[in-house]
Amino acid sequence: MKRLHVHVAVDDLAASIRFYSTMFAAEPTVTKDDYAKWMLDDPRVNFAISSRGAAPGLNHLGVQVESADELAEMSARLQQLDAEVVEEMGTACCYAKSDKYWATDPTGIAWETYHTLDSIPVFGGQAASGCCVPEPAVTKVPSCIPVKAKPTSSGCC
Repeated sequence: MKRLHVHVAVDDLAASIRFYSTMFAAEPTVTKDDYAKWMLDDPRVNFAISSRGAAPGLNHLGVQVESADELAEMSARLQQLDAEVVEEMGTACCYAKSDKYWATDPTGIAWETYHTLDSIPVFGGQAASGCCVPEPAVTKVPSCIPVKAKPTSSGCC
């Protein structure tokens, strides 16, 4: 069964944990100095927040799958898109080791589909800030602001 994944960058992790814990009527299932995650069944969502220097707001969306077979099914769907697909097998990101694929929707929102293999003790990934969204998946629209940046008055992205 698949689970929607939402990752939001926040300015104040403690205040955001209090807010979302109250909103979801549940404490996070994972809490780190710079990250928290709720694995909720109602609604069925993996909701994560982090304070790693990215611009506050939506970081990325995703679909978490429970098996390699479901990941292969999602990969086949992504290959049908008119978009670049970035493959990351055995990658370390957000305190987890995962196999994943990234694509960017036509409006510039990064989407990951992934199968978590194990938890790890460090945030991981290549970037010091934000989550591990690969650069090609974020900057699909030429001369436009990446999805993690704040929009400008020009209306681009």
